[in-house]
Amino acid sequence: MADHDSNRLIRGQVAEAGAIDAGLRAYMLRVYNYMFVGLALTGGTAWLTANSPLLGLFFQVAPNGTIGLSLLGWVALLAPFGMVMLLSFRLERMSLAGAQALFWAFAGVMGISLAPIFLIYTGAAIAQTFFVTAATFGAMSLWGYTTSRDLTGFGSFLFMGLIGVVIASLVNLFVQSGMMSWIISIAGVLVFTGLTAYDTQKIKELYSAMDDGSVAGRKAIRGALALYLDFVNLFLMLLRLFGNRR
Repeated sequence: MADHDSNRLIRGQVAEAGAIDAGLRAYMLRVYNYMFVGLALTGGTAWLTANSPLLGLFFQVAPNGTIGLSLLGWVALLAPFGMVMLLSFRLERMSLAGAQALFWAFAGVMGISLAPIFLIYTGAAIAQTFFVTAATFGAMSLWGYTTSRDLTGFGSFLFMGLIGVVIASLVNLFVQSGMMSWIISIAGVLVFTGLTAYDTQKIKELYSAMDDGSVAGRKAIRGALALYLDFVNLFLMLLRLFGNRR
């Protein structure tokens, strides 16, 4: 009788673990789907803006190739920061539909702000950098998902590195140092490569089988936003380091 109860308990635990595992896979797939669709929307919007009269609404291209910003260009450049802040601090108070709409709007506006890369870099350089970024991102995200090592301390170190990259980038806007730009790009590659693994593990740990559809959906959007930012910033840093300019 004791053996029978013990076997039934073990079977119950195995079934419960299997249900959680299946739920976690579905949740992570949802996160990646949001991220990939967001990236596709950003890439498509950037290409369309760069290759249509829309470009003139946001950017002013001088005969010598210098690219300036119109008023709408400044809006497109700064609006994503506001959207990220809104998604970061107000997400739990939004409806799932509202959060999705804001995420798609963010991805689209990011595409407009990134349109100049199609004017600065060759198509081959953009494509090659994208595939290198995708391979690096995929490897680090897989490691973050599967590793049993706690990356919390690693994440704190990376966050400090991210702050350093942001501050140095702001300073370099005024200094315009090529060497400093190169150092910032290398540091950025290291930081965003590490953050990909850290964020993946953090997203995985936030999963709960007890979440309802709305809560799980908002968590998936938050996770997709983090991974989206890791991917885009890693791509831009690699493009600055290795991209062939026109």
